[in-house]
Amino acid sequence: MSGVRLQNTVNVMVPVGALGTGVRQSNLDAGLARGAHVIACDAGSTDSGAAYLATAQAKYSRDAVKTDLRLLMIAQAKAGIPLLVGTCGTAGTDATLDWTRDIALEIAREEGLNPRIALLYSEQNPADIAKRAVAGQVTPLAPITDVDPATFLGCDHIVALMGPEPYIAALEAGADIVLGGRTTDTAVLAAVPIMRGAHAGAAWHSAKIAECGGLCTRKSRLGGVMMRVGADAFEIEPLDPDNICDPYSVSSHMLYENSDPFELIEPGGVLDVREARYEAVDARTVQVYGSRFNPRPYTMKLEGAAGGPFQTIMMVGIQDPKVLDDLDRFLAQMEELMAERVRNVLGDRIGAYDISLRAYGWNAVSGKVIGPREPSPREIGLLFVATAGRQADATLIAKTCNPLFFHMPLDLEMELPSYGFPFSPAEIERGRVYEFKLNHVVHVASATELVRMTFVDAPEMAHG
Repeated sequence: MSGVRLQNTVNVMVPVGALGTGVRQSNLDAGLARGAHVIACDAGSTDSGAAYLATAQAKYSRDAVKTDLRLLMIAQAKAGIPLLVGTCGTAGTDATLDWTRDIALEIAREEGLNPRIALLYSEQNPADIAKRAVAGQVTPLAPITDVDPATFLGCDHIVALMGPEPYIAALEAGADIVLGGRTTDTAVLAAVPIMRGAHAGAAWHSAKIAECGGLCTRKSRLGGVMMRVGADAFEIEPLDPDNICDPYSVSSHMLYENSDPFELIEPGGVLDVREARYEAVDARTVQVYGSRFNPRPYTMKLEGAAGGPFQTIMMVGIQDPKVLDDLDRFLAQMEELMAERVRNVLGDRIGAYDISLRAYGWNAVSGKVIGPREPSPREIGLLFVATAGRQADATLIAKTCNPLFFHMPLDLEMELPSYGFPFSPAEIERGRVYEFKLNHVVHVASATELVRMTFVDAPEMAHG
């Protein structure tokens, strides 16, 4: 341990990895006491699938988001430092940004706060993006190979991932709180260090390490971290006194949601950490130097989603040892007989459909064939999924397959068993399936070209 700490740093407190998952008051108090210049955190991602973007609905409850945001807004007012929140409402659509805005205004009224709030909208009109595609301003990312304008027109919602520049513009225009639409996870954390002239490589790298709050620490459940960005290096320090960062916990976070351990692509360049070195400067803090940020033409990643077909599910529990000893044959036989039954009973009148079986406790997560040396499970939970163009058709398929699903023996000449079903009625209509449609970037002339900024003064809105 060198024991030599960085001086004249820009200090970003990251109290939580995602707004709505639980901010600790003790972490906020510690961060303010240790000289935070800004509070910044993320509020969403694509981790939970396409539904939240396609429907413009938040993943976390309003109560959970309000609880966290209340603590952050009170801390912001107490310290007089900015508060930045990126990707509001899970997918960062205009509707979920407005949803977060309304929560913030409600908190301001209840707590007697007076912040000036900037809103950064990054949702795009599908027709506008289709026009950009025709003009050659959109590029596909692997494994996508084409840029079909119809793909963009088929999206229910499209968002463009912002970099730090719109946040910087909002702060320079006098915002106390900046609520952003879809933003790269790192940009909302890197914004203030970049604005204040800190080392670009250190700003981006520290933001990548701190993007999930305490996930870069040894005890991630104890809360967030402080990132201190200096002239040519940065430090990561946990907010909780009982938590620690070490070179392993910090360096390994470059692998989180990143296919390349040495490079991270951002809207205006590429973070390169090949030469980065991680050193413990004390028992809790890691210092990192050698990071570089290489600018390149500005692009913004596009995310688009839309509703697809419908699903109905059924569930059953199986403990029959004979079935479990020969599970792969049992499942293959069930799928074959179900397909035959649907053909014989329903014919072609329901159109395209799919039936899948997922054996939880066996291979439902991986979907891979289990090797012969693996021991038989004690029990499985078998999930039936019917997918069709209409909800009624998916349910009709499930009802048609019901006798086989609940009563099919391992060998057809055996007496019919009855497996354990947890719900009655057995069929559960899951609703529409949502799908991501895009994996593209759009080329822009400036970082704010596709971002719309508006301001809200809390007292003014409260009066209205």
